[in-house]
Amino acid sequence: MAVDLLLGLQWGDEGKGKIVDVLTTDYDIIARFQGGPNAGHTLEFDGIKHVLHTIPSGIFHKNAINVVGNGVVIDPVIFRKELQNLEQFNIDIVSKLLISRKAHLILPTHRLLDAASEAAKGKAKIGSTLKGIGPTYMDKTGRNGLRVGDLEMDDWKEKYRALANKHEAMIHFYDVDIQYNLQELEAEFFSAVKELKKLKFIDSEEYLYQAFRSGKKILAEGAQGSLLDIDFGTYPYVTSSNTTAAGACTGLGIAPTAIGEVFGIFKAYTTRVGSGPFPTELFDETGKTIATVGHEFGATTGRPRRCGWLDLVALKYAVQVNGVTQLMMMKADVLSGIEKIRVCTAYNYKGKEIKHLPFNIEAENVTPVYTEMEGWKEDLTKMTEASQLPDALNTYIDFLEKELGVPIAIVSVGPDRTQTINR
Repeated sequence: MAVDLLLGLQWGDEGKGKIVDVLTTDYDIIARFQGGPNAGHTLEFDGIKHVLHTIPSGIFHKNAINVVGNGVVIDPVIFRKELQNLEQFNIDIVSKLLISRKAHLILPTHRLLDAASEAAKGKAKIGSTLKGIGPTYMDKTGRNGLRVGDLEMDDWKEKYRALANKHEAMIHFYDVDIQYNLQELEAEFFSAVKELKKLKFIDSEEYLYQAFRSGKKILAEGAQGSLLDIDFGTYPYVTSSNTTAAGACTGLGIAPTAIGEVFGIFKAYTTRVGSGPFPTELFDETGKTIATVGHEFGATTGRPRRCGWLDLVALKYAVQVNGVTQLMMMKADVLSGIEKIRVCTAYNYKGKEIKHLPFNIEAENVTPVYTEMEGWKEDLTKMTEASQLPDALNTYIDFLEKELGVPIAIVSVGPDRTQTINR
C-alpha cells in the first residue's frame, strides 16, 4: 500500500480542501504535512461552508483518522477556535484527531515578531499573513523551538519563558510601533494549551509507518501551493516550509519509496494573494469578472486575490517538481461566459522565448506569450457527467493535457462536494 499526496500547483487557494473532502472516503488516514494557520481549506456541503486552518480536511468523514504531522506549526489559540467550530457536528475529536509530538508551537510572541518584521520592511513587505509562521519556522531551524511533545515535560514553561523573552528583545530591535499586551496574550495561550493537551499526542512517524505496513490507505494533504515553496517558489514571496512533494516525506517521516499517486490541483485560471510577481495577472474587466464570479477572497485573511490567465509555464514546472500523476482542475465554471480564453504557453525572457520557469519572473524580465482559445457559455454548475461538458471546455482540457503530459482526472464545476466530475 502506498501513501498518496494531494498538492496545490499554483500560489495556493486551488481548492485542496474540497478535493481532500471528496477523496476522503477512499482513505483511512488524512495527514497534514506542513504549514500552519496561514492555510485556509474551504469545504462546502449540505449548504454549509466550513473553513479549516490546521485540522486536516478529513475531519468531517466518520471513519477517517486525521493526523497533524511534524512539519506543521500549531497555534494553540487558533486551534482551539477550530475545535470550538466543530462542536456542533458531534465529531469524536479525541479519537479522530492525532497530533505529532514533533510539531512546533506558535507562541504569541511569534505573531508579534511577524508583525514587527513586516512593518519594518515597509514597501518591501512580502505579504505575510501575520500568523507567526515565519518566525516559528526560523526558531525550528535555529534549534530554539517549542514542540508539542515539550508540553508533556515538567520544564516546558521554563522553555517557553526563555523563548518569549528572547522574542521580546528582538521585537524591540525592529524599532517599530507594535502595540500589545503580552500578559493578555499569554493568558489566552496558556488556556488554549490546556485544551490542546486533552488531545492525543503521537510519535507520528512511527504511527504512520505501522499504519502503512498494516495496509492502511494514507492521503498526505498539503497546504499553500507549490509556487510558494521555500526552495522552489517565487522567492522571497514564498511561505516558510516545503509545500512540494518532498515536504510530505520530511513533514510526516515517510520514505520517498512509499509515495504512490501524486494528485495535483490547479484552477482553470491563476490567482495570487499578497505581493510577488504574477506574469499573467489581469487588470481589466475580465480579471474583475473572474474575481467576482470566483469569490476570490482569501479563506484565512479575507484579502482579495489577484486574478489572471492560466500560466502553463509555471504549472508545467510544478508538475515536474512534484512528479504529478493525476491532475484536478478547479473552478472551470468561473470561466463560463468569457468569449475568448487565453493560456500562457511560454515566456519572453530578456528577449528570448523560453518554456521553463526561470530564476526571476518579475515584470521587467518576463512577458507572457499567449495562445487564445474559444470560451464556453454554458452553466456548468448543474452538470454531473463528463459527457455533458461543452465542446469548447473539452478542447481546453485536451490542450492542457497535451501540454502538461498528465491526465486531468477531475473537473470541478462548483464549490459543493457534489459538483465534481470524474473523467
